[in-house]
Amino acid sequence: MVPSMRQWFNDNFTEAKYKAYLEELNAPHPGAIEFRIAETPVFVDKIFTEKMLSACESIVDVITQYNFKSLTSHAIPEDIKVPNENDYSHFIAFDFGVCENEAGELEPQLIEMQGFPTLFAFEILITEVAKKHFNVPDNYDAYLGGYNKETYQQLLKEIIVAECDPENVILLEILPHQQKTKIDFYCTEDYVGIPVVCLTELIKEDKKLYYLRNGKKTLVKRIYNRVIFDDLQQQSPEIQEKGKILFEELDVEWVPHPNWFYRISKFTLPYIDHPYVPKTNFLSDIKVLPTDLENYVLKPLFSFAGQGVVIDVTKADIDNVKDAHNWILQRKVKYADVITTPDIPAKAEIRIFYFWKAGAARPVPAQNLARLSKGKMIGVRYNKDKEWVGGTLAYFEK
Repeated sequence: MVPSMRQWFNDNFTEAKYKAYLEELNAPHPGAIEFRIAETPVFVDKIFTEKMLSACESIVDVITQYNFKSLTSHAIPEDIKVPNENDYSHFIAFDFGVCENEAGELEPQLIEMQGFPTLFAFEILITEVAKKHFNVPDNYDAYLGGYNKETYQQLLKEIIVAECDPENVILLEILPHQQKTKIDFYCTEDYVGIPVVCLTELIKEDKKLYYLRNGKKTLVKRIYNRVIFDDLQQQSPEIQEKGKILFEELDVEWVPHPNWFYRISKFTLPYIDHPYVPKTNFLSDIKVLPTDLENYVLKPLFSFAGQGVVIDVTKADIDNVKDAHNWILQRKVKYADVITTPDIPAKAEIRIFYFWKAGAARPVPAQNLARLSKGKMIGVRYNKDKEWVGGTLAYFEK
């Protein structure tokens, strides 16, 4: 994206450097990285960064409106609504495609957003390791908002742990050691100091939750929530039964509360008006269908890992939708073949992390991750047997 930096990186790239990079990334938790790590970071100039942050701030304006909760009152499916919701999401992730507009210029376009955590702790590790192995210049940084490794790590800890003892705060997930993102769980343990606990390990007594720590029953005061409740509904009957305790009145604080996963999501997109947010409507609100359906994407509001998305939309696809209020029709964006690689160019998506500390009026940008793809969509299933694809990060020009 910065031609001079791309040229510099590619000219200096070697397989030996990449191998050493992977070895150091894997060293803290051997075998825990189960997704492909791309050969290159993404280099982003100041103007493109400002465009992404402009879109983020515009969305934050909507999220911080007095009536946001009423706007999103139907966002949470009734069967997975969790009690004791707080007033804000501690974390928000904004996904931008690096796209090409009609004038052939690069611009960000929002693809997705979520009031939910992502690989916040793993990015501390990969930022440091990539900078070292690829000699990333000092005028490029993965951190945003004036943060650095130390202040970012401190903010993450302050939000997740707050005033509690770390042993009373848990990272909660379903079968965490089987998840593809488990490296982030282990890095969270390293950098934040809290244990990783499986939903099946929780012990409920009255309104209190406990887990066993070195064989000792330990009180849970705060939950750093990594459970995606859509995913919970796909689990075995035994796990689903255990999961029912999460819907009860509990003496715990959620970070973030599970309901924010739905409030800040595809459901919010129709309320956003910004040049870097594709025009989006609830399918149920559309009285006359566009004649150029090939320029739209049909998405279910409630889906896991992009399942159910229809890229090449036809009228038959729309006619087959029985619950139109649970679907959106979004203007299609054109991903740019922007990252020069040894064979074909790669597409890029950048996820901006926003953190919201207790007492702050607004969340702030803090870090990022990126993904490279040579397939029709971003994701593992579209990039099998390809190189210069997978998980990475963006370095922003200072």
